[in-house]
Amino acid sequence: MLNPIVAFFERIFRAIGHGLGLAAAGLLWPFLAAHGWYRRRAWTIQLPIAAFVALLVVLYAYFIWQTQSWRDFDPNYVDRFKLGERQAVAGQELPPAANAAGAAAPKTCQTSAVVDVTSDLIDFNVNRNAWISSMLLYKVGFFGMDWDRTPFLDNKAAFQRGVNQAIRRTSVELVDALGRVRGTSGINADLQNARGNLQFDESSWYFGLNPFGPKTPTPAYYRAAIRSLAKFNTDLSLCNATFDSRADNLIEFVDRIANDLGSTSDILAERSEKHNFGWFDTRADDRFWFAYGQLYGYYGILSAAGADFSRVIAERNLGTLWADTMRQFQAALRIRPFIISNGREDGWIMPSHLATMGFYILRVRSNLVETRVVLGGR
Repeated sequence: MLNPIVAFFERIFRAIGHGLGLAAAGLLWPFLAAHGWYRRRAWTIQLPIAAFVALLVVLYAYFIWQTQSWRDFDPNYVDRFKLGERQAVAGQELPPAANAAGAAAPKTCQTSAVVDVTSDLIDFNVNRNAWISSMLLYKVGFFGMDWDRTPFLDNKAAFQRGVNQAIRRTSVELVDALGRVRGTSGINADLQNARGNLQFDESSWYFGLNPFGPKTPTPAYYRAAIRSLAKFNTDLSLCNATFDSRADNLIEFVDRIANDLGSTSDILAERSEKHNFGWFDTRADDRFWFAYGQLYGYYGILSAAGADFSRVIAERNLGTLWADTMRQFQAALRIRPFIISNGREDGWIMPSHLATMGFYILRVRSNLVETRVVLGGR
């Protein structure tokens, strides 16, 4: 009585096995055909081809290693800067110290924590890690397909671009407001150079097609920005530069960051609502990790701003709200799923990590908007 049922399932499994066999044969056929062609060639042809294949293997091994190795990644990296130990706001003259002979030491001023953290984030992106977006194999893609449209090997690149978004926004504010007096003094040349270098294309390699010819790769420009920022802080420590830590500058800085995070929240919401294919949305991971990188960067930069503008924060009784905002950043940075899923918000099998990240971004943004209001913003 069960024989027809057993036979039915046997036919189904045979059909599935046959289909998988045909699929495997289709995938392997080009390689088998290439191997047969290669064996019939003379050694003068075989040797260059073997060398090229060996080079590809080495390049891909290095590329995969760099995309999977996240050196010095630490959501608590702000602790290294010991911001709570700073006794003065950025640009403020420090109490004079006497040397062994009793003579007063040269005048010194407090350096900017925002500049320190921004420089460290750039160093993290291009020195302690390889800048993925401008690597040759990342630009080539997966058989010509953009890596961002695949479910693998693109997370680190998206994360780095998110961090870089926070860095770029900060560099603009340093030039336009923070590094000059009330916007009327001259623009600091070092900050201007840093901003220009950080606005450079994120995906330039040593050679390009548009325009055609050799190029300076992206990391070289970003490393130059590190040197310019260090030069600014050195001048600031000697009281030869300006950091204007007034309330209206903090208002404007917080407002720009809130708007930037609002744009990212809209991107996450659009993707979550219109492409909720669960684990099969191949763009969900780069959207998630871009937002994560942006929060990672702004967490450090705003923590540093809390030190640079500590006087304003104390005068406006913002300490509790500011500390709560930093806790919201920390909560968001604890979300690190192994596989990014963009499912329905009411789904019970495939979660919606984009909606979750969007929720945390909105919580941070809400605190920043409240901070702006308390500071006297619109």
